[in-house]
Amino acid sequence: MDDHDHSKLLFLLCIFALYILHKILNYRKLVGGRAGNHVTLFHPYGMPSYLLPQIRWVVEAANRRFPFKHQRYDRYGWDILSNYCVLSSSFIIAIADPNAIKDVLTSHSRFPRYVEQYKPLSFFGPSVLSTEGDEWKKYKKVVKPALSDKNSRMGWSETVRVMNDLFEEEWGGKDVVKVESCLELTLSMALYVLSAAVFGQKLSWKEDERPQGNKITFKRALFDVSSNLVLKMALPNWAGKMSKRVKEIQDSFNSLDEYMLEMVQTRDKTDETDLFSSLLKENATGNEETALNVREIIGNVFVLLIAGHETAAHTICFTLMLLALHPEEQDNLYREVKALLPDGREPTYEEMPLFTRAMAAYYETLRMFPPVTWIPKVCAEDTVLSAPSVDGTRMESVPVPRGTHVIVDVVGLHYNPRHWEDPTEFRPSRFIREWPKDAFIPFSAGSHACIGRKFFEVEAIAILVMLIRKYEIEIPTKSGETYEEKKARVLATTTAITLTPGDIPVVFRKRLDL
Repeated sequence: MDDHDHSKLLFLLCIFALYILHKILNYRKLVGGRAGNHVTLFHPYGMPSYLLPQIRWVVEAANRRFPFKHQRYDRYGWDILSNYCVLSSSFIIAIADPNAIKDVLTSHSRFPRYVEQYKPLSFFGPSVLSTEGDEWKKYKKVVKPALSDKNSRMGWSETVRVMNDLFEEEWGGKDVVKVESCLELTLSMALYVLSAAVFGQKLSWKEDERPQGNKITFKRALFDVSSNLVLKMALPNWAGKMSKRVKEIQDSFNSLDEYMLEMVQTRDKTDETDLFSSLLKENATGNEETALNVREIIGNVFVLLIAGHETAAHTICFTLMLLALHPEEQDNLYREVKALLPDGREPTYEEMPLFTRAMAAYYETLRMFPPVTWIPKVCAEDTVLSAPSVDGTRMESVPVPRGTHVIVDVVGLHYNPRHWEDPTEFRPSRFIREWPKDAFIPFSAGSHACIGRKFFEVEAIAILVMLIRKYEIEIPTKSGETYEEKKARVLATTTAITLTPGDIPVVFRKRLDL
């Protein structure tokens, strides 16, 4: 190696040394000495966390975060963790303390939503989910009134109709019904309810719809779009030329877009109470300067559909599986339903508040399996958060520089043992008595709390009551499988857009006292 090569090598080593020094100084400035500080090579909430396995100091795998529950905070001794990402020189704070979380979620000016995380969902147009500031306020002003009590009432009646159609058309009144996938069942339930309540399109459990022109059916388009969001976000448009299945999914997105455009043109003067029609009416009565254009209307309706479909279907699936694993809780719920509906009649919308055990089972499921496991925020100004130790005996002030990514850890909060006794146990009764409301945020909180919460609850409670009053829910045990092994298998999850249950077979047995 000649002198010239030595000089080049020395120069490269100096550059590398300066790079390392820069990273060390950045680390000391941002993280050094703070509560629960640790380092990873990749951003813990970036794409590598979904693609790579768990590697200490390198990346925290997304699918490992849910199983960790509150354990990461226990390991470091604090309910606020500081994470320095080496490659991006970024600083991330994760929080599992209700007071600090309340501070973040209610201080909108200091901690605005990190909208870049939601931009990929703007397939059909911008929405209340993918925007911030004045644009978000404009969308919320139109969308929130459209989600009225009238729309919730319609959601209840449509859910009852969909469930009766399931019992009569799909199951044919059988005494024993074996379902290969509980998740596929609840995805269909939620889709049929939302199709009627959002679009005014009543779908049947039997495939009886005919294609319109060259388009695929509305039912097929809706199901394909709802089931393939992650694939659509991950693949570029030209991928449709490489794969027949990808092309079919793209065709479904295009067909749904055409259906929604047609609805905008034909629903502006109707008296329908579905969400689409209500939103169009609300938009028409507003100020012309702030009125939504066609793309904005479709974008917002689509987001409400997708948010309502996947979150409702997954939560209902987890609820049914938890009740199957805990027959004593299922019996408690059935006794309540039987007492309120002794003559076997259908439940009414006005009676929804009376089904306290159904709501408790639903809330306990949301605590244990929140659809959205973390809420991304960004710090807009230099500020400070208070960090409690996991035992609550110490507090430390944590400086949060402008530009810091702040993660509200919903799972860490929901499994925090300082606020929930035996947090890994399924105990719906904890929601019948007084419970720590600030430590329960499956719908977020503050100005960005889920505006579809009421409809979400209406649908879930109606499905649960309709099912429990007619059928017992069981999950077959595999040969030689212990209860704990069965429980681990049944409650295994994956993380995509929302927390997702596995494909677990379920058996429904008609109750003998009907």
